[in-house]
Amino acid sequence: MATTRVLALVGSLRAGSVNRQLAETAAHVAPEGAEVTIFEGLADVPFYNEDIDVPGKESEAVQALRAAAGAADALLLVTPEYNGTIPAVLKNAIDWLSRPYGAGAAAGKAVAVISASPSQNGAKWAHDDTRKAVRIAGGKVLEDVVLALGGTVQKFGEGHPRDNAEVAGQVGDVVRRLVEAAQSELVSA
Repeated sequence: MATTRVLALVGSLRAGSVNRQLAETAAHVAPEGAEVTIFEGLADVPFYNEDIDVPGKESEAVQALRAAAGAADALLLVTPEYNGTIPAVLKNAIDWLSRPYGAGAAAGKAVAVISASPSQNGAKWAHDDTRKAVRIAGGKVLEDVVLALGGTVQKFGEGHPRDNAEVAGQVGDVVRRLVEAAQSELVSA
């Protein structure tokens, strides 16, 4: 059986962000036969502009994002909440992956979202907005897979989420279900 490739996009650019650590946890707990890769170039992707979204004019960062998403079997979006919604860097990535409309790199991909925040809300608004945006972009959002982690400062302190057995298990369950959905899509394709 071929490896199921999951591309993780993280909505925080900060190296030590809990959301990045959750993506690292996803890579750490991925089931056998699956590989989770964190996309490293979101900071370099220009804001979506249809004038530069033409063959030969896209930046290398856009080409790399689209190629990575196109090669993936599934997408895992990990997001904090900025001012009550999705961070611009993640929304921008979704915008680029939505084009060309109906045939973008997100189209038809199994997608799961994880959100986390120091607040008890768990970035739920960003979680919901991310699911909505990627669904409109053509992704097949796993509707019954929801993980919104609140109280991250108390939960993790200076530790890494992968060292919290409960959270690592929850992230592992999201990844497992995402991989199963991607494999199901591959079989039916």
